[in-house]
Amino acid sequence: MPTLKVADIVWRADLYPRFEPNPAVIQQYAESIDHLPPVEINQHNELIDGYHRWTAHKKVGAEHIEVTVTQTASDNEFLRLAVRRNATHGLQLSNDEKKSLVLKLYTGRAEEKAEFAELLSVSDRTLMRWTARRDKDLKDERDRRIADLWLACHTEQEIAEAVGCDQKTVNNVVSELGKNDIWQKFLVLSRYQEPEWTPPLYNVWKQQDKSNSVSHFGNSEESFTDRLLYMYTEPFDIVVDPFAGGGATINVCRRRLRRYWVSDRKPVVERNDIRAWDILDGPPPLHKRWGDVALLYLDPPYWIQAEGRYSQDPQDLANMALDEFYDRLSRFTLDCAAKMHSGAHIALLIQPTQWKAPDRQTIDHVVDLIARLIGKSLALEMRISCPYESQQCTAQQVEWAKANRTVLVISREIVVLRVP
Repeated sequence: MPTLKVADIVWRADLYPRFEPNPAVIQQYAESIDHLPPVEINQHNELIDGYHRWTAHKKVGAEHIEVTVTQTASDNEFLRLAVRRNATHGLQLSNDEKKSLVLKLYTGRAEEKAEFAELLSVSDRTLMRWTARRDKDLKDERDRRIADLWLACHTEQEIAEAVGCDQKTVNNVVSELGKNDIWQKFLVLSRYQEPEWTPPLYNVWKQQDKSNSVSHFGNSEESFTDRLLYMYTEPFDIVVDPFAGGGATINVCRRRLRRYWVSDRKPVVERNDIRAWDILDGPPPLHKRWGDVALLYLDPPYWIQAEGRYSQDPQDLANMALDEFYDRLSRFTLDCAAKMHSGAHIALLIQPTQWKAPDRQTIDHVVDLIARLIGKSLALEMRISCPYESQQCTAQQVEWAKANRTVLVISREIVVLRVP
Protein backbone atom coordinates (compact mmCIF):
# COMPACT_ATOMS: atom_id res chain seq x y z
CA MET A 1 0.00 0.00 0.00
CA PRO A 2 1.54 3.40 -0.98
CA THR A 3 2.22 5.95 1.74
CA LEU A 4 2.51 9.72 1.84
CA LYS A 5 3.88 12.13 4.38
CA VAL A 6 1.11 13.20 6.73
CA ALA A 7 2.23 16.82 6.30
CA ASP A 8 1.77 16.59 2.51
CA ILE A 9 -1.94 15.83 2.71
CA VAL A 10 -4.04 18.83 1.57
CA TRP A 11 -7.35 19.35 3.34
CA ARG A 12 -9.92 21.39 1.44
CA ALA A 13 -12.21 22.89 4.08
CA ASP A 14 -14.46 24.27 1.36
CA LEU A 15 -15.06 20.74 0.05
CA TYR A 16 -15.43 19.00 3.40
CA PRO A 17 -18.90 17.41 3.63
CA ARG A 18 -19.20 17.75 7.43
CA PHE A 19 -19.94 20.80 9.54
CA GLU A 20 -17.20 19.98 12.06
CA PRO A 21 -14.96 17.04 13.06
CA ASN A 22 -15.81 14.62 15.88
CA PRO A 23 -13.09 14.68 18.61
CA ALA A 24 -14.29 11.37 20.13
CA VAL A 25 -13.85 9.55 16.81
CA ILE A 26 -10.38 11.07 16.34
CA GLN A 27 -9.37 9.84 19.81
CA GLN A 28 -10.73 6.38 19.05
CA TYR A 29 -8.79 6.21 15.80
CA ALA A 30 -5.62 7.47 17.47
CA GLU A 31 -5.77 4.56 19.88
CA SER A 32 -5.92 2.02 17.01
CA ILE A 33 -3.73 3.78 14.45
CA ASP A 34 -2.18 0.55 13.07
CA HIS A 35 -5.56 -0.94 12.16
CA LEU A 36 -7.05 1.97 10.21
CA PRO A 37 -7.76 1.67 6.48
CA PRO A 38 -5.92 4.06 4.12
CA VAL A 39 -7.21 7.55 3.42
CA GLU A 40 -8.26 8.52 -0.11
CA ILE A 41 -6.64 11.43 -1.95
CA ASN A 42 -6.72 12.78 -5.49
CA GLN A 43 -3.80 13.51 -7.83
CA HIS A 44 -3.15 16.80 -6.02
CA ASN A 45 -2.86 15.10 -2.60
CA GLU A 46 -6.22 16.64 -1.64
CA LEU A 47 -8.07 14.58 0.96
CA ILE A 48 -11.25 13.01 -0.45
CA ASP A 49 -12.06 10.70 2.44
CA GLY A 50 -10.49 9.99 5.84
CA TYR A 51 -10.29 13.33 7.65
CA HIS A 52 -10.67 11.72 11.07
CA ARG A 53 -8.04 9.05 10.26
CA TRP A 54 -5.62 11.69 8.93
CA THR A 55 -6.17 13.87 12.02
CA ALA A 56 -5.57 10.83 14.26
CA HIS A 57 -2.19 10.30 12.57
CA LYS A 58 -1.29 13.93 13.24
CA LYS A 59 -2.44 13.54 16.85
CA VAL A 60 -0.02 10.69 17.53
CA GLY A 61 2.84 12.32 15.58
CA ALA A 62 2.94 9.77 12.72
CA GLU A 63 5.09 10.86 9.78
CA HIS A 64 3.48 8.74 7.06
CA ILE A 65 -0.03 7.50 6.23
CA GLU A 66 -1.31 4.88 3.80
CA VAL A 67 -3.23 6.31 0.85
CA THR A 68 -5.22 5.35 -2.20
CA VAL A 69 -5.30 7.79 -5.14
CA THR A 70 -8.42 8.61 -7.17
CA GLN A 71 -8.29 11.05 -10.07
CA THR A 72 -10.82 13.92 -9.94
CA ALA A 73 -11.59 16.30 -12.80
CA SER A 74 -13.30 19.13 -10.92
CA ASP A 75 -14.26 20.43 -7.49
CA ASN A 76 -17.82 19.30 -8.09
CA GLU A 77 -16.71 15.75 -8.82
CA PHE A 78 -14.40 15.89 -5.79
CA LEU A 79 -17.24 16.93 -3.47
CA ARG A 80 -19.66 14.34 -4.85
CA LEU A 81 -17.04 11.64 -4.33
CA ALA A 82 -16.37 12.85 -0.78
CA VAL A 83 -20.09 12.77 -0.03
CA ARG A 84 -20.42 9.24 -1.40
CA ARG A 85 -17.53 8.00 0.71
CA ASN A 86 -18.86 9.64 3.91
CA ALA A 87 -22.36 8.35 3.26
CA THR A 88 -21.36 4.71 2.88
CA HIS A 89 -18.94 4.02 5.73
CA GLY A 90 -17.40 5.41 8.90
CA LEU A 91 -19.12 8.16 10.83
CA GLN A 92 -22.42 8.85 9.05
CA LEU A 93 -23.41 12.34 7.97
CA SER A 94 -26.11 14.04 10.01
CA ASN A 95 -29.39 15.09 8.39
CA ASP A 96 -28.34 18.74 8.62
CA GLU A 97 -25.06 17.93 6.87
CA LYS A 98 -26.89 15.95 4.19
CA LYS A 99 -29.33 18.82 3.62
CA SER A 100 -26.47 21.31 3.38
CA LEU A 101 -24.73 19.14 0.79
CA VAL A 102 -27.87 18.71 -1.29
CA LEU A 103 -28.38 22.46 -1.43
CA LYS A 104 -24.72 22.96 -2.33
CA LEU A 105 -24.72 20.40 -5.15
CA TYR A 106 -28.25 20.61 -6.49
CA THR A 107 -28.51 22.39 -9.86
CA GLY A 108 -32.19 21.82 -10.57
CA ARG A 109 -31.97 18.76 -12.82
CA ALA A 110 -34.79 16.30 -12.03
CA GLU A 111 -32.52 13.26 -12.19
CA GLU A 112 -30.33 14.66 -9.41
CA LYS A 113 -33.00 13.96 -6.79
CA ALA A 114 -32.88 10.22 -7.43
CA GLU A 115 -29.08 10.37 -7.31
CA PHE A 116 -29.09 12.17 -3.94
CA ALA A 117 -31.73 9.81 -2.52
CA GLU A 118 -29.50 6.83 -3.30
CA LEU A 119 -26.27 8.59 -2.35
CA LEU A 120 -27.42 9.91 1.03
CA SER A 121 -30.01 7.27 1.92
CA VAL A 122 -32.86 9.74 2.34
CA SER A 123 -36.45 9.50 1.15
CA ASP A 124 -37.88 11.19 -1.95
CA ARG A 125 -40.24 13.16 0.29
CA THR A 126 -37.32 14.49 2.34
CA LEU A 127 -35.47 15.55 -0.81
CA MET A 128 -38.57 17.27 -2.15
CA ARG A 129 -38.82 19.23 1.10
CA TRP A 130 -35.13 20.17 1.08
CA THR A 131 -35.08 21.27 -2.56
CA ALA A 132 -38.49 23.00 -2.71
CA ARG A 133 -37.06 26.45 -1.95
CA ARG A 134 -34.10 25.86 -4.24
CA ASP A 135 -36.46 24.80 -7.05
CA LYS A 136 -38.41 28.00 -6.61
CA ASP A 137 -35.25 30.12 -6.55
CA LEU A 138 -33.94 28.40 -9.69
CA LYS A 139 -37.25 28.90 -11.45
CA ASP A 140 -37.33 32.57 -10.47
CA GLU A 141 -33.75 32.98 -11.66
CA ARG A 142 -34.59 31.28 -14.97
CA ASP A 143 -37.70 33.44 -15.41
CA ARG A 144 -35.70 36.60 -14.72
CA ARG A 145 -33.15 35.59 -17.35
CA ILE A 146 -35.94 34.93 -19.82
CA ALA A 147 -37.48 38.31 -19.03
CA ASP A 148 -34.13 40.12 -19.38
CA LEU A 149 -33.41 38.51 -22.75
CA TRP A 150 -36.94 39.23 -23.94
CA LEU A 151 -36.55 42.88 -22.96
CA ALA A 152 -33.37 42.90 -25.07
CA CYS A 153 -35.49 41.77 -28.04
CA HIS A 154 -34.09 38.27 -28.42
CA THR A 155 -36.38 35.77 -30.12
CA GLU A 156 -38.03 33.02 -28.11
CA GLN A 157 -35.84 30.44 -29.82
CA GLU A 158 -32.68 32.42 -28.94
CA ILE A 159 -33.87 32.73 -25.34
CA ALA A 160 -34.67 29.02 -25.07
CA GLU A 161 -31.17 28.11 -26.27
CA ALA A 162 -29.49 30.62 -23.93
CA VAL A 163 -31.46 29.57 -20.83
CA GLY A 164 -31.60 25.85 -21.54
CA CYS A 165 -35.34 25.25 -21.70
CA ASP A 166 -37.93 24.66 -24.43
CA GLN A 167 -39.55 27.42 -26.43
CA LYS A 168 -42.98 26.71 -24.91
CA THR A 169 -41.60 27.54 -21.44
CA VAL A 170 -40.22 30.82 -22.78
CA ASN A 171 -43.59 31.65 -24.34
CA ASN A 172 -45.41 30.90 -21.08
CA VAL A 173 -43.07 33.11 -19.04
CA VAL A 174 -43.26 35.98 -21.55
CA SER A 175 -47.05 35.82 -21.67
CA GLU A 176 -47.16 36.34 -17.88
CA LEU A 177 -44.83 39.34 -17.78
CA GLY A 178 -46.47 42.26 -16.08
CA LYS A 179 -48.73 39.90 -14.13
CA ASN A 180 -46.30 38.05 -11.88
CA ASP A 181 -44.05 39.24 -9.06
CA ILE A 182 -40.93 39.50 -11.25
CA TRP A 183 -41.91 43.00 -12.30
CA GLN A 184 -43.98 44.23 -9.36
CA LYS A 185 -41.24 46.49 -8.02
CA PHE A 186 -40.75 47.99 -11.49
CA LEU A 187 -44.38 48.76 -12.28
CA VAL A 188 -44.37 52.14 -10.53
CA LEU A 189 -41.16 53.09 -12.34
CA SER A 190 -42.42 51.86 -15.70
CA ARG A 191 -45.49 54.09 -15.45
CA TYR A 192 -43.57 57.11 -14.11
CA GLN A 193 -45.48 57.09 -10.83
CA GLU A 194 -42.58 57.57 -8.42
CA PRO A 195 -43.03 60.67 -6.21
CA GLU A 196 -39.79 62.37 -7.32
CA TRP A 197 -40.57 62.09 -11.05
CA THR A 198 -41.18 65.44 -12.72
CA PRO A 199 -42.71 65.26 -16.21
CA PRO A 200 -41.32 67.57 -18.92
CA LEU A 201 -43.62 70.59 -19.45
CA TYR A 202 -41.56 72.75 -21.78
CA ASN A 203 -39.44 72.26 -24.88
CA VAL A 204 -36.20 73.35 -23.19
CA TRP A 205 -34.41 70.48 -21.44
CA LYS A 206 -31.43 71.81 -19.54
CA GLN A 207 -29.38 69.25 -17.69
CA GLN A 208 -27.00 70.66 -15.07
CA ASP A 209 -25.28 67.38 -14.20
CA LYS A 210 -24.86 64.22 -16.22
CA SER A 211 -27.06 61.40 -14.97
CA ASN A 212 -25.08 58.65 -16.69
CA SER A 213 -22.97 56.20 -14.71
CA VAL A 214 -20.54 55.88 -17.65
CA SER A 215 -18.95 58.95 -19.21
CA HIS A 216 -17.25 59.07 -22.61
CA PHE A 217 -17.03 61.21 -25.72
CA GLY A 218 -20.44 61.54 -27.36
CA ASN A 219 -22.24 60.32 -24.25
CA SER A 220 -26.02 60.34 -24.66
CA GLU A 221 -27.79 61.91 -21.68
CA GLU A 222 -30.01 59.38 -19.89
CA SER A 223 -32.45 62.03 -18.70
CA PHE A 224 -33.27 62.98 -22.32
CA THR A 225 -33.96 59.34 -23.20
CA ASP A 226 -36.08 58.94 -20.08
CA ARG A 227 -38.30 61.90 -21.01
CA LEU A 228 -38.70 60.61 -24.57
CA LEU A 229 -39.81 57.22 -23.25
CA TYR A 230 -42.32 58.98 -21.00
CA MET A 231 -43.76 60.97 -23.89
CA TYR A 232 -43.78 58.43 -26.70
CA THR A 233 -43.76 54.86 -25.31
CA GLU A 234 -45.63 52.47 -23.03
CA PRO A 235 -44.30 49.53 -20.95
CA PHE A 236 -43.00 46.69 -23.16
CA ASP A 237 -42.91 48.85 -26.31
CA ILE A 238 -39.70 48.45 -28.30
CA VAL A 239 -37.09 51.21 -28.47
CA VAL A 240 -34.41 51.03 -31.18
CA ASP A 241 -31.11 52.86 -30.67
CA PRO A 242 -28.38 52.22 -33.30
CA PHE A 243 -25.89 54.65 -31.68
CA ALA A 244 -25.70 52.99 -28.26
CA GLY A 245 -22.20 54.00 -27.18
CA GLY A 246 -21.95 53.03 -23.52
CA GLY A 247 -25.53 51.76 -23.23
CA ALA A 248 -27.42 54.67 -21.65
CA THR A 249 -30.59 53.70 -23.55
CA ILE A 250 -30.38 50.17 -22.15
CA ASN A 251 -30.16 51.49 -18.61
CA VAL A 252 -33.29 53.61 -19.02
CA CYS A 253 -35.27 50.96 -20.90
CA ARG A 254 -34.60 48.32 -18.26
CA ARG A 255 -35.64 50.70 -15.50
CA ARG A 256 -38.83 51.67 -17.36
CA LEU A 257 -39.66 48.17 -18.66
CA ARG A 258 -39.27 49.05 -22.31
CA ARG A 259 -37.93 46.47 -24.70
CA TYR A 260 -34.83 47.54 -26.58
CA TRP A 261 -32.80 46.68 -29.65
CA VAL A 262 -29.60 48.60 -29.04
CA SER A 263 -26.53 48.52 -31.23
CA ASP A 264 -23.46 50.47 -32.21
CA ARG A 265 -20.92 50.41 -34.98
CA LYS A 266 -18.21 50.36 -32.34
CA PRO A 267 -19.46 50.27 -28.73
CA VAL A 268 -17.43 52.44 -26.37
CA VAL A 269 -18.02 50.09 -23.44
CA GLU A 270 -18.02 46.34 -23.99
CA ARG A 271 -21.43 45.02 -22.99
CA ASN A 272 -23.05 41.79 -24.09
CA ASP A 273 -26.41 43.52 -24.48
CA ILE A 274 -25.15 45.94 -27.15
CA ARG A 275 -25.25 44.43 -30.61
CA ALA A 276 -22.76 45.22 -33.34
CA TRP A 277 -24.57 46.95 -36.23
CA ASP A 278 -23.67 49.62 -38.76
CA ILE A 279 -26.51 51.82 -40.05
CA LEU A 280 -24.84 51.70 -43.47
CA ASP A 281 -26.13 48.10 -43.62
CA GLY A 282 -29.74 49.35 -43.34
CA PRO A 283 -32.36 48.93 -40.61
CA PRO A 284 -31.56 46.42 -37.83
CA PRO A 285 -32.94 42.90 -38.39
CA LEU A 286 -35.96 43.05 -36.07
CA HIS A 287 -38.18 41.42 -38.72
CA LYS A 288 -41.76 41.11 -37.43
CA ARG A 289 -40.87 42.96 -34.23
CA TRP A 290 -40.68 46.25 -36.13
CA GLY A 291 -44.45 46.43 -35.63
CA ASP A 292 -43.85 46.86 -31.87
CA VAL A 293 -41.25 49.62 -32.25
CA ALA A 294 -42.66 52.79 -30.70
CA LEU A 295 -39.50 54.90 -30.75
CA LEU A 296 -36.37 55.07 -32.89
CA TYR A 297 -33.82 57.13 -30.95
CA LEU A 298 -30.94 58.58 -32.96
CA ASP A 299 -27.97 60.25 -31.29
CA PRO A 300 -25.42 60.06 -34.13
CA PRO A 301 -21.96 61.63 -34.31
CA TYR A 302 -22.40 65.36 -34.87
CA TRP A 303 -20.53 65.11 -38.15
CA ILE A 304 -17.07 66.71 -38.25
CA GLN A 305 -17.27 67.58 -34.56
CA ALA A 306 -16.51 63.90 -33.92
CA GLU A 307 -14.06 63.43 -36.79
CA GLY A 308 -11.50 60.78 -35.90
CA ARG A 309 -12.85 60.35 -32.37
CA TYR A 310 -14.44 56.94 -33.00
CA SER A 311 -12.27 55.65 -35.85
CA GLN A 312 -10.28 56.66 -38.92
CA ASP A 313 -12.62 54.67 -41.19
CA PRO A 314 -14.02 56.84 -44.03
CA GLN A 315 -17.28 54.89 -43.64
CA ASP A 316 -17.68 56.33 -40.15
CA LEU A 317 -20.39 59.03 -40.20
CA ALA A 318 -18.07 61.50 -38.48
CA ASN A 319 -15.44 61.14 -41.22
CA MET A 320 -17.75 61.57 -44.25
CA ALA A 321 -18.30 64.58 -46.47
CA LEU A 322 -21.33 66.57 -45.34
CA ASP A 323 -23.63 65.55 -48.20
CA GLU A 324 -22.83 61.87 -47.67
CA PHE A 325 -23.40 62.28 -43.93
CA TYR A 326 -26.87 63.68 -44.60
CA ASP A 327 -27.62 61.06 -47.26
CA ARG A 328 -26.64 58.06 -45.14
CA LEU A 329 -28.39 59.26 -41.99
CA SER A 330 -31.61 60.32 -43.72
CA ARG A 331 -31.76 57.15 -45.83
CA PHE A 332 -31.42 54.97 -42.73
CA THR A 333 -34.09 56.99 -40.90
CA LEU A 334 -36.59 56.74 -43.76
CA ASP A 335 -35.94 53.02 -44.26
CA CYS A 336 -36.66 52.40 -40.57
CA ALA A 337 -39.76 54.61 -40.70
CA ALA A 338 -41.11 52.48 -43.54
CA LYS A 339 -41.08 49.47 -41.21
CA MET A 340 -42.64 51.23 -38.19
CA HIS A 341 -46.36 51.42 -37.43
CA SER A 342 -48.45 54.52 -37.88
CA GLY A 343 -48.10 56.83 -34.88
CA ALA A 344 -44.61 55.63 -33.95
CA HIS A 345 -41.95 58.27 -33.35
CA ILE A 346 -38.37 59.02 -34.31
CA ALA A 347 -36.26 61.29 -32.10
CA LEU A 348 -33.06 62.75 -33.55
CA LEU A 349 -30.58 64.50 -31.22
CA ILE A 350 -27.97 66.64 -32.97
CA GLN A 351 -26.00 69.87 -32.56
CA PRO A 352 -25.17 72.50 -35.19
CA THR A 353 -21.56 72.54 -36.37
CA GLN A 354 -19.85 75.88 -35.89
CA TRP A 355 -16.30 75.99 -34.58
CA LYS A 356 -15.01 73.16 -36.79
CA ALA A 357 -16.95 74.18 -39.90
CA PRO A 358 -15.18 75.90 -42.83
CA ASP A 359 -14.60 79.55 -41.91
CA ARG A 360 -16.33 78.72 -38.60
CA GLN A 361 -19.72 79.19 -40.22
CA THR A 362 -22.78 77.69 -38.55
CA ILE A 363 -24.19 74.59 -40.24
CA ASP A 364 -27.62 73.84 -38.83
CA HIS A 365 -27.95 70.08 -39.29
CA VAL A 366 -31.50 70.08 -37.94
CA VAL A 367 -32.75 72.33 -40.75
CA ASP A 368 -30.91 70.35 -43.43
CA LEU A 369 -32.09 66.95 -42.15
CA ILE A 370 -35.71 67.99 -41.61
CA ALA A 371 -35.82 69.09 -45.22
CA ARG A 372 -34.86 65.55 -46.23
CA LEU A 373 -37.16 63.74 -43.81
CA ILE A 374 -40.53 65.46 -43.54
CA GLY A 375 -43.28 65.01 -46.11
CA LYS A 376 -45.12 61.85 -47.01
CA SER A 377 -42.84 59.61 -44.93
CA LEU A 378 -42.60 61.62 -41.68
CA ALA A 379 -44.30 64.55 -39.97
CA LEU A 380 -42.65 67.04 -37.62
CA GLU A 381 -44.01 66.58 -34.09
CA MET A 382 -41.77 68.64 -31.78
CA ARG A 383 -38.44 70.46 -31.53
CA ILE A 384 -36.74 70.44 -28.13
CA SER A 385 -33.73 72.55 -27.19
CA CYS A 386 -31.09 70.93 -24.98
CA PRO A 387 -28.59 73.63 -23.94
CA TYR A 388 -25.12 72.96 -22.59
CA GLU A 389 -23.41 74.96 -19.89
CA SER A 390 -21.54 77.99 -21.30
CA GLN A 391 -18.35 76.77 -19.62
CA GLN A 392 -17.79 74.35 -22.49
CA CYS A 393 -16.55 77.24 -24.66
CA THR A 394 -12.85 78.12 -24.62
CA ALA A 395 -11.44 81.59 -24.14
CA GLN A 396 -10.32 81.54 -27.79
CA GLN A 397 -13.86 80.83 -28.96
CA VAL A 398 -15.27 83.62 -26.80
CA GLU A 399 -12.78 86.13 -28.25
CA TRP A 400 -13.62 84.97 -31.77
CA ALA A 401 -17.36 85.50 -31.10
CA LYS A 402 -16.69 89.02 -29.80
CA ALA A 403 -14.50 89.92 -32.75
CA ASN A 404 -17.06 88.67 -35.26
CA ARG A 405 -20.13 90.01 -33.44
CA THR A 406 -21.75 86.58 -33.41
CA VAL A 407 -22.90 84.08 -30.82
CA LEU A 408 -21.52 80.66 -29.95
CA VAL A 409 -23.71 77.59 -30.34
CA ILE A 410 -24.08 75.87 -26.95
CA SER A 411 -27.21 73.81 -27.53
CA ARG A 412 -28.28 70.56 -29.06
CA GLU A 413 -31.73 69.94 -30.41
CA ILE A 414 -34.04 66.95 -30.34
CA VAL A 415 -36.28 66.74 -33.38
CA VAL A 416 -39.23 64.42 -32.87
CA LEU A 417 -40.82 63.04 -36.04
CA ARG A 418 -44.04 61.01 -36.30
CA VAL A 419 -44.82 58.20 -38.72
CA PRO A 420 -48.14 59.24 -40.36
